Parts: sequence; C-alpha cells; structure tokens
Amino acid sequence: MTNRLIPKNLVRGAWCAVALACGHPPAQPQTPVPTAPLPTAGISGQQVGILPITLIAAEDTLHWDTVVSERDKADSVLTTLLKARAPEVGWVSPEELRRMARRAPGIATDPEQMATPLLRDPRMVQVVDPLRNQLRTLAAIAGGMRYVLAPAGLVYRRTVGLTDGRTDHPAATAEITVVLVDVRLGRVAWRTVARGEADDPWTALTRAVKALTPGLP
Repeated sequence: MTNRLIPKNLVRGAWCAVALACGHPPAQPQTPVPTAPLPTAGISGQQVGILPITLIAAEDTLHWDTVVSERDKADSVLTTLLKARAPEVGWVSPEELRRMARRAPGIATDPEQMATPLLRDPRMVQVVDPLRNQLRTLAAIAGGMRYVLAPAGLVYRRTVGLTDGRTDHPAATAEITVVLVDVRLGRVAWRTVARGEADDPWTALTRAVKALTPGLP
C-alpha cells in the first residue's frame, strides 16, 4: 500500500529541481501593464457613445455579491467621471444609447444585450459580427457617431492586506477593461485596463476610472 500524498510532494519537488537544473526558474507573477491614457486628442469635439457595463465579477472572498447586480451604478460612476475629466469629448451616456435603441425596435439591438465582454480579449483587433454590425447600427441611429467606448468588463480582485491593519473591510483592486471602437472600420482603436484599489467597490472603481485621465487630482 502506498501513501498517495508522498508521491505528489516528491513529484513536485522533482519538477522544481529539474526546472532549476535546466536554467528555468519558477515563473514569477507578471507585473500588470500600465494603464494607457484615454486618447482624448483624437476624439475631442466628437460624439462618443459609452456602452453599458454588462460584465461585473468579484472574487468570492470579498463578499461583494450585491455589487455584481448594480450595473447602473457602475455606469453612472464611469459616465460622470468621463464627462467631468474629459469634457472636450461629447460623451453620450449608456442611458441615452438605450433610449435611442428603444426608438428603433427591430432595427437596433439593446446595448445591454451586446456581447461587449468579447472585447476583453487583447488579441481582438477586428470586431466580430454580430457585435460589429450592432455597433454600426446603433451609431447610425445615434446620429452617425464614429467611435463608441466599451467597458468590456469590471473585475474586483482581493488585495493582500490593508495599510491601516483593518480586516473587517477587505481591500480590493478594481480592474476595468476599456475599449475604444472605430465603428466605421469595425476595429479596436485603443484598449487598456485601468486599476484602482480601495476597501469598497465604488471608491476602487472611481480610482480606476481616474487612472484613464492622469495629471488630474
């Protein structure tokens, strides 16, 4: 009879030894890519639609289950900050886009039903159908916008420790993937992941969105 635990530990140790002997040390955690500033110079003076956030997820250990269902509040934080911090762009809010889509039933797709989370994939350059066609139709109904800003996903990840030593309010990092789509060409014009840390979800999201416009308080 053999102990099932011992071989597992021996195999793990053997693989580590082989990796070191072959000059391949254990992989180190990757440093997140810095947030790219919002390219406001290229879209200033234009109407740019802000699509609603359709994907929000949080690690179970945060116990922020209710946040996942508060997409309207997340939309409000994003829209309010963009309008205040980048007023040179004619931002069209998610609610306005929803109203425009409702005025064209059977033609325009409800922005809430669009597969914008697909845009999280950093390899995606050309937007795939039917999302590409849906964005083009919505932009046409909205007056011929060339660009839309898609928050492709908001994820909350637990952060190790708090600087003030508290344990009752776990700190987390909000990671929001933001994609600017050139609707006419059906291509991703710009993409980044913005991050912000706090011990509540809305402060963390606020700090993440502010990272899109550096140089401002």
